[in-house]
Parts: sequence; C-alpha cells; structure tokens
Amino acid sequence: MENGAAPTAKPVIVAIDGPSGTGKSSTSKAVAAQLGLSYLDTGAQYRAITWWMVHNGIDLADPTAIAAVAGKPEIVSGTDPAAPTITVDGVDVAAPIRTQEVTSKVSAVSAVPEVRTRITELQRSLATGAEQGIVVEGRDIGTTVLPDADLKVFLTASPEARAARRSGELKGADLHATREALIKRDAADSSRKTSPLAKADDAVEVDTTELTLAQVIECVVTLVEEKRAGK
Repeated sequence: MENGAAPTAKPVIVAIDGPSGTGKSSTSKAVAAQLGLSYLDTGAQYRAITWWMVHNGIDLADPTAIAAVAGKPEIVSGTDPAAPTITVDGVDVAAPIRTQEVTSKVSAVSAVPEVRTRITELQRSLATGAEQGIVVEGRDIGTTVLPDADLKVFLTASPEARAARRSGELKGADLHATREALIKRDAADSSRKTSPLAKADDAVEVDTTELTLAQVIECVVTLVEEKRAGK
C-alpha cells in the first residue's frame, strides 16, 4: 500500500450544513471527490419529493395531504461525487427539480414532519452504508440527521455574497429579488418546528464571504484529514 494511508483510513462521515448560496454543493462534491468519499445532496431529495407532489397534483397548501402521500415516491440517490444522480420512481429528475416551480415550494413540503421522517431515514441508510465514508450536505445534517457525524461543518456567508452567487448560477436573475428570496427561505427553514436550519453546537463554522471556492474546499479537506488522523 502506497504511503499506507488511504486504504487503511477509516470511513468518515462528514456533515456540511448551511443556507443556500454558501457554496455547500460545490464544496461538498469537491471534498468527497478529493478524499475518495461518497457524496449526498440532501436538498435534492427534498426537491425530488416536492417535484413528485407537484407532478401528481397534491395540494401543497394542505400539510395533511402532503403527509398522506409522503411514503409513496421511490427516491434513489446516486452518491458518486463526479456524477451524482437522483431518480423518482425510475425517472431522472436531476433537471426538473431545479426549476423555480419546485424551488418555490420545497420549504412548504420539507416542513411537514412525515416528509422529514421519510427523507431522514433514507439519508441515514445511505450514510451508514457508505463503505469509504460520505460527505452529506444539507440544512439539518449535523443537528438531526447525523448527530454523531465524525465532522460537522457549518458554512455561512453574507446575504449579499450568497445572492451574487445564486444570481450567477441563475442566469439573468435579479440580484435584489434573489437576495430577498434567500432571506425569506432562510427564515422559513430556520423557524420551522421540525428540524430547523441550525448550527450544531460541535460544528466548525466557516464564513465563506471572503473566500474563493478553492479556499473553502482546502479548509474542509484539512478539517477532514485532521479528523481522520485523530481517530
């Protein structure tokens, strides 16, 4: 074994939380790829169940209606960081779940406890089944989904920086409108009763406002390597 390090490294579970536009997805994917870990975008799973609800005409203003069908869709997440996939009932939904229609409704759907229970179980089974370890990104991973994760990272950034990044991703998006939408979603996600967006007490906070993506990735890779070495 070369250097004797990589093949003998114990599987490590890394939780990366934070609001939209902090660089969570890009950072998580890159860290997983660099360290040979699996990768899970939990937000995509909530988007997928939301897409299914919209697609099937469920009344999203009625939490009882959402709860009643939360167990129906079959959601399968591919965990290769180089090419993460997501399907619902065998249909590839990677593109449709990123539409504005789904984005505007995901907070309402993911606030329903039955939905969170269903998706949380899915996330835990993927995390515990990852042989080399996994980077799991979301909003409540370190607090609710994987409270015993080996490493918890909470990414933050100013609303202005986050809006600039998001409007860069959403070509032609209005910066002010994007900022307002982000703040509104933060408020919804932070105040919901079930598994709110929150920083775990033992999480390492990384403010990405002034950092490049490469710097954020380097910072998290270092934290994972330190954690691995200390095991």
